[in-house]
Amino acid sequence: FHRPPGWSFDCTQNQAPLPPMTMVSRTVLLATACMALVASSYAFVGAPLAGRPVLKLNLRGRAQSFKPSSPPLRLPRHQSVRMEAGTAETFEFKAEVSRVMDIIINSLYSEKDVFLRELVSNAADACDKKRFLAITDSKGSADDLNIKIKGDKEKKVLVIEDSGVGMTKEEMKTNLGSIAQSGTKKFEEMVKAKEQAKDDMQLIGQFGVGFYSGFLVADKITVYSKGLNGDDGKTFKWSSEAGSGYTIAEVDGEEAIAGESGTRIVLQLREDCEEYTDPFKLKTLVTRYSQFINFPINIWSTKTTYEQVDDEEANKDLQEGEEPKKKTIPVDTEDWELQNSQTPLWMRSPSEVSAEEYEEFYKGTFKAFDKPLTLSHFALEGQVEFRALLFVPGMLPFDLGSNMFDEDVGNMRLYVRRVFINDKFTELCPRWLKFVKGVIDSEDLPLNVGREILQKSSVLRVVSRRIINKSLAMFEDLKDKGGDDWNTFQKSFGKYLKVGVVEDKDNREEIAEYITFLSSHHQSNLTSISEYVGRMKEGQECVYYISGEGRAQCEISPALDKVKEKGYEVMFCTEPLDELCMMELKEVEGKPLVDLSKDEVQGIDDQEDQKEQKDQLVKDFNQTLIYLKEVIGQQIEKAEVTVSLTDSPANLAQGKFSMSPQMQKYMKARAVAM
Repeated sequence: FHRPPGWSFDCTQNQAPLPPMTMVSRTVLLATACMALVASSYAFVGAPLAGRPVLKLNLRGRAQSFKPSSPPLRLPRHQSVRMEAGTAETFEFKAEVSRVMDIIINSLYSEKDVFLRELVSNAADACDKKRFLAITDSKGSADDLNIKIKGDKEKKVLVIEDSGVGMTKEEMKTNLGSIAQSGTKKFEEMVKAKEQAKDDMQLIGQFGVGFYSGFLVADKITVYSKGLNGDDGKTFKWSSEAGSGYTIAEVDGEEAIAGESGTRIVLQLREDCEEYTDPFKLKTLVTRYSQFINFPINIWSTKTTYEQVDDEEANKDLQEGEEPKKKTIPVDTEDWELQNSQTPLWMRSPSEVSAEEYEEFYKGTFKAFDKPLTLSHFALEGQVEFRALLFVPGMLPFDLGSNMFDEDVGNMRLYVRRVFINDKFTELCPRWLKFVKGVIDSEDLPLNVGREILQKSSVLRVVSRRIINKSLAMFEDLKDKGGDDWNTFQKSFGKYLKVGVVEDKDNREEIAEYITFLSSHHQSNLTSISEYVGRMKEGQECVYYISGEGRAQCEISPALDKVKEKGYEVMFCTEPLDELCMMELKEVEGKPLVDLSKDEVQGIDDQEDQKEQKDQLVKDFNQTLIYLKEVIGQQIEKAEVTVSLTDSPANLAQGKFSMSPQMQKYMKARAVAM
């Protein structure tokens, strides 16, 4: 065992003979000692001694050693050996740029359409930065800030241009050449560092990857930009084909940016993405994602107008004095067309918005034709900040007519700083509020980089809870007003509230205040359970209900005899959902909900006077009960005598834990459907 001259090692001093060892054990021990020996060459601290190291082991009482050329160093028994810790080295992660670009382009986004949202958002940020600098630092002008989009079908090119702050050559290298480098985020940090107020800024970008979404539809992206600061008004061109590199060059002439600053993005579209040159497609996407952007968004479009001109063919034989005949011809003109004229009402104070504006916004945003029954416009500030505008429709939305919980129908539109993200986030509100329409704008919600997945967090729970509370407040307002609006609400959306009672255990009691049922108290009007409780007779202990396929079937049920003499009101559960609500609620305001169709009805069959009378009748009619059981056989569980019936000779009752006939039919139908 040779090593550089230094220390020798002896492991036999003061050691007792080891017990008998197998060949394997010897090998392991020898290997361990050798590893320690080698390590010691670089870890022992002290004055070196000349000579070679010695390894001396005591195996089975026999000393076996490798003798060195110099005397070994022997350490005292309790002397410790000081070791030097290795110095940690810091390294940077490395990545294959082309692979990272491939992940960003093909893995972050599930739809190609979002590229326009991302690029328009970047353009809006550039305009907002320029406006902010013009106000705070008197740099540039904020008079003509706009975004323009133009498609060229022949060249397969899409151009997106803005008159914002622009980029210098160095900013191009930093913002476009560094993946996940957010210029917007950096700008916000700069403003914060200067302790300048940024309440008026509505910057959108966060992650620094939205620009690269352009490669979803383009083989090549070219960016022309003139920065507001630096470069002496020069325009630079940045170009890349989504590979591992890019080029930057100075340009002039027609390629240069007009005005003091701005950016022009040119997308060379792929073969299968020519649809994005169609003005109608572009208008649809802008309306969907960016209609509430602060700055004008214009799309180069072809407009068709009709003009009256003389009909030369018809006027060939025109007589003197006759009126020349006219014909209508179409005239196509190309011009910029504004797409985002609608304002985001939720960003304004409720006191500044009129009822007409709310109605117009509701109809335009949700493509509705009805007038909303009520609305709630509110903002939450503090640890979690968001603004929201909720509507209760005036009728059941057409797209929910066939499936009340259609997953393809979005009711809550999520915006981040006025940019539409998605309307399919089921985590924002429970499905029993599927009918409530609304917009929510927040920058605190935890979105993934592609802004398509809403991650679960405490922030999400706070937002969801507030939406539920505000929705319940709207329902309370409708209930207090009563009249036609309340009746319309119950007929259109009463089922959703009953689903909420069944599914939402956290808000079950609150929702129960707004569910209604048919009742024996009134021939046609619906009644709530709280209204029933307010009408209860003196001495009545329970809320009674009975299930049936309709009001008529409920009214002829023999079970009603049990409460007829006492004059108790009975609620009619005419749908399976009604009965499920009663089963989940169990009691309201301390009053148990009791099914009259059960064999033992609380508050009636458990009275002491009836028990004594029933016991005597059981003795008198014992043989009759035996006979009935023998005749009917397995169709019934048992036959009993009752003293609760008055007009009906018999009643078919259910056991305490049995389902009603209506519920049994419902369960069988579900089983067949599944």
